[in-house]
Amino acid sequence: FLLTLLLIHFFFPKEKIVVIFWTLSHLNFNVLCPHTGLDAELYYVRDDVVNHYALSFTLPVPIETNSLHFTWHSKTKVDYRLGFHVENPVAMNQPRSNVSSQGEVPHVPSVFRVDLFCTGKVEGEAFVTVQLNLTIHANNYTVLNFKRRKMCSKIDGVTTPTTSTQVFYISVSVCCIVIFLVAIILAILHLHSMKRVEMEDSVSDSGSSQGLSQPSTQTTQYLRADTPNNAAPVTSYPSLRIEKNDLRSVTLMEAKAKVKDIAISRERVTLRDVLHEGTFGRIFHGVLLDEKDPSKEKQVFVKTVKDHASEVQVTMMLTESCKLRGLHHRNLLPISHVCTEDGEKPMVLLPFMAWGNLKLFLRQCKLAEANNPQAISQQDLVYMAIQIACGMSYLARREVIHKDLAARNCVIDDNMQVKITDNALARDLFPMDYHCLGDNENRPVRWMALESLLNNDFSSASDVWAFGVTLWELMTLGQTPYVDIDPFEMSAYLKDGYRIAQPINCPDELFAVMACCWALDPEERPKFQQLVQCLTEFHAALGAYV
Repeated sequence: FLLTLLLIHFFFPKEKIVVIFWTLSHLNFNVLCPHTGLDAELYYVRDDVVNHYALSFTLPVPIETNSLHFTWHSKTKVDYRLGFHVENPVAMNQPRSNVSSQGEVPHVPSVFRVDLFCTGKVEGEAFVTVQLNLTIHANNYTVLNFKRRKMCSKIDGVTTPTTSTQVFYISVSVCCIVIFLVAIILAILHLHSMKRVEMEDSVSDSGSSQGLSQPSTQTTQYLRADTPNNAAPVTSYPSLRIEKNDLRSVTLMEAKAKVKDIAISRERVTLRDVLHEGTFGRIFHGVLLDEKDPSKEKQVFVKTVKDHASEVQVTMMLTESCKLRGLHHRNLLPISHVCTEDGEKPMVLLPFMAWGNLKLFLRQCKLAEANNPQAISQQDLVYMAIQIACGMSYLARREVIHKDLAARNCVIDDNMQVKITDNALARDLFPMDYHCLGDNENRPVRWMALESLLNNDFSSASDVWAFGVTLWELMTLGQTPYVDIDPFEMSAYLKDGYRIAQPINCPDELFAVMACCWALDPEERPKFQQLVQCLTEFHAALGAYV
């Protein structure tokens, strides 16, 4: 593409006008400022070649000139970062601009200003460098340094501002009072949060698509799908709770002790069909007899292990099964009972969901598409995503980190009700979704955030990343993400700004939601409650066309 930076000096009575014209793949950048100097024409960049000789010039700025005006626009996306450096801060104040220090070059011609004001304290020269970094994508950026020499004069009566002792103490007192009041308010909110959260659940986690709210006129800020690592900041997590994986430190005896209060007799459980089987683990469709009335029975999932399972595998099944224990939400499926009698392999019981594992269900829907393309709609898939986001929002408020959110760790019933479950036995039942990167631990590499891959750090923000991948699974009906990427190359692939491609027939708005979850900075990822609201509005918009 054509890359040209043109500096033209025009002579006008009593002043010089400098015009800088710059094109970078449909980008126009003009600078208008009063100057003195030679009537000349300089090219800073032409045909992708930077004229370092021209950039080395330091142009003078006279005393009466206090601002530079820039006119720029770009038809394509170009990110910028604007910075200033002053070598004589006693003579000149730090330059200021009426635009933010970083952002995106506007798509229509716009004007912004850079102010160069002297302090008036001393007479002399102040050397100023205006640095402009322009980025098209992670591997294509240009840095331009424009040097100016600002002439400053001393103004009589200008001194360094001073603050009286009385004003100082009043300011300090006011700050202390404000901090104290904020602390009291936060403490009150914390004490009442446990009572209020249930009410929030009832509002945000509606039970059917008919109860979802209508689209809002407020614009939702998304990360651009083509550059998910250059997201504009969204509301961030005030404090990310970070955990490490440390399940291996628990012994089998300790794991059994933790579930002793929900242990029941094995005689109350009848195993029926095998629903899913791995190398050492199995999931059965079972029946649980009522303790007081054996004539009453309840259908359950039964997770257990085969006879050749090791003690470590048994311990991990029990430990990971307790991840959601004690939590109550309509989109969570915690364990209900266990059987840990001596001499027998432990069994973990969960309430039964008719359509079973969500990943297997999605793949069955994909196989049935040819014969029945209306079997599952895009609106149904978005509704599933809303339910998963609601359950994860509940976990985030409880400061519970899932660490392995994926379609394989969700279940669904015949009413399209989706529940998040634990990841017990998932490594054995879905071995292709887990990989060992040399640390002797199988991890869901393709669902993990970069900070989890590199530092083993997990937080609600890393769960948000995994939710974005889970949403991608929903829209592809259970396909495997990053299937062509070597697991050992995932961290480098993500650091370079690459992400999974937009699924076929996935709306741009929905893919933007996914991409927003994959920002490299955990603080720039949205909260789950924001995702619930966004997806709910999108679901309502889909319903308006049905």
